[in-house]
Amino acid sequence: MRALARDYLAVENFRVVTANNGRDAIFVARNEKPDLILLDIMMPEMSGYEFLQAYRKERNTPVILLTAKLEELDKVLGLELGADDYVTKPFGMRELVARIRAVLRRINPKVPNEVLRVADIVLDKSERAVKVNDAPVKLTPSVFELLAVLMFAPGHVFSRAALLEKLQSIAFESVERTVDVHVRNLRTKIEPDPGEPRYIETVFGVGYRFRGED
Repeated sequence: MRALARDYLAVENFRVVTANNGRDAIFVARNEKPDLILLDIMMPEMSGYEFLQAYRKERNTPVILLTAKLEELDKVLGLELGADDYVTKPFGMRELVARIRAVLRRINPKVPNEVLRVADIVLDKSERAVKVNDAPVKLTPSVFELLAVLMFAPGHVFSRAALLEKLQSIAFESVERTVDVHVRNLRTKIEPDPGEPRYIETVFGVGYRFRGED
């Protein structure tokens, strides 16, 4: 599967480097500094989960999980550890390329330079930077884009389906549960008390909104 994905992506004009186990993957990622990582959960020597826990301490490179596990909790765990998306085996190569291009668009969106300031949060789209009370906060690409969507329309209630669409997720398998996990990750980064969120409000039965100033 690794060789097939490498060859197909090369035809699609991607430069691809591979590793055959988790420990080698850490070494390759540190040296190559890729724009995106396709990460198998079930790797020898170091699982995909262990890789994410270690690598997320160093870089916020977007990660797409490749998993044969069908349980939703397995996918949720990957998202909570910092993955941006996942694809369940077996998958088609066209789907995989579509997912990759969607995630890469989040990193390099074709938007004018813009700084959003709402309440105590400043989000700089051109620099892909966020500050809360003047303190920088590191966010994964998907979580950054989620915050940008919510901040652009403070007070507006977005359904989970609408947020998935705004995040440019591909409709093959994306589930609304993914949004809940990204919101939870966002709250741990920007909220003084994630259990009593000040900024990202849940509108029960509908979705989420950015509260801004009361």
